[in-house]
Amino acid sequence: MRNYLYILFGLFYAVGFAQVERTTPLLLPVGSSLQESSLKAYALDSALIYRNVDSIVTNGIKNNAFPGAQVLIAKEGNIIFHEAYGFHTYDSIQPVAKNDIYDLASVTKILGPLPAIMKLVDEGKLSLDVPFSTYWKPWKSQKDKVNITLREILAHQAGLEPYIVFLSKTLKNNGRFKKRFIRSKPNKRFSNKAYEGIYVKNRYNRKMYRIINRSKVSAEKKYKYSGLTFLIFPELISQITGIPYEDYMEQEFYRPLGMKTFGFLPSTKNFNNKIVPTEVDTMYRHTLTQGWVHDENASLLGGISGNAGLFGTADDLAIIMQMFLQNGLYACKRYISEKTIKEFTKVQYPDNDNRRGLGFDKPYLKNNTFKITNAYPAPEVGASSFGHSGFTGTFVWADPEHQMVYIFLSNRVYPTRENRNIYRLNIRPSVQQIFYQAFDNAKQHQP
Repeated sequence: MRNYLYILFGLFYAVGFAQVERTTPLLLPVGSSLQESSLKAYALDSALIYRNVDSIVTNGIKNNAFPGAQVLIAKEGNIIFHEAYGFHTYDSIQPVAKNDIYDLASVTKILGPLPAIMKLVDEGKLSLDVPFSTYWKPWKSQKDKVNITLREILAHQAGLEPYIVFLSKTLKNNGRFKKRFIRSKPNKRFSNKAYEGIYVKNRYNRKMYRIINRSKVSAEKKYKYSGLTFLIFPELISQITGIPYEDYMEQEFYRPLGMKTFGFLPSTKNFNNKIVPTEVDTMYRHTLTQGWVHDENASLLGGISGNAGLFGTADDLAIIMQMFLQNGLYACKRYISEKTIKEFTKVQYPDNDNRRGLGFDKPYLKNNTFKITNAYPAPEVGASSFGHSGFTGTFVWADPEHQMVYIFLSNRVYPTRENRNIYRLNIRPSVQQIFYQAFDNAKQHQP
């Protein structure tokens, strides 16, 4: 009888605790892992939030900004909103699912090479303020690059060229591939698979490095976004650590963080998750790009790069952004020092009208004075917040001041990259703003 009462009491306790968990925010220890919660737990008007988010996202779908999207919000380490909308393509056959895998495009920059660079700074193997040529030797012979620092590079203050179209070097005038660079079948010298039937010469990366090394540098030191060195960083990370870049990221970050599908080359990994397609490529692959990196430069590096190439789910992204938000700590494990996180996520050259952190994007300077149509991202975000956007329609943002992580995933380049309605409609900041306003309203109505 006594055992029966103990069991009965235990059931009542468990049910009661579960009810409390659904209606009360779960206060987590510093550095904890993400937990599931709800809008109701924060006394938010969930009906209004769902209605407003649905309105913005479905309007985007109707206006062909993207065929489908996902929105995830984490507050104080609790995932309080995660919804999927629309379909993979406009034929409305494959609905978007919460565990779909997306091509993250330039979000790769802050989730690929940047964590490694921060860790190497922690370990004293890289310094922000000595010439980058100290580590990347070819720049020692380049007069316009020999004194550029890693800080200037990561803050986009170095005057480097924004982008180089390396694909053009592989094509003949008739649009066909030059066989000395690309073959239709693999062999020992052509083993870097860029897509089905496209194999890049193994040493083509060296040609890309040479072109970057010889590229022009502006004499004027002002903010100019450049992704060129992010093509170099993986090789540099491999040289310093003695471990291939992809393996280093997997063993030092993605696997211990518990990121189940995060990484490069998802088509080779037999995931059960669906991979959302990107563009119907009429220039390079001449088919629908799906499961292989969309960015041509990353593709020519075999899909493993620092400028693009990472794929993952919204849950995966929330984990690593939460780690950043918690100053390098996640699930009681230290990945990056608090000092280094804070240095990388602060504005570096505000007096030069440069909003950027080190690798991380930041809000516009004086962003809180702008209306939503002119702000980046939402005007309500904290000045200490940071994140990055991706060309394919992805966006990640962490806000330490409000303890909030925002993930927006879409394939806005489907069917073509010419589609810019996601920007014209200002969809990503507008969705983000809904949650800041909801928390403000809840605070004002507290007894």
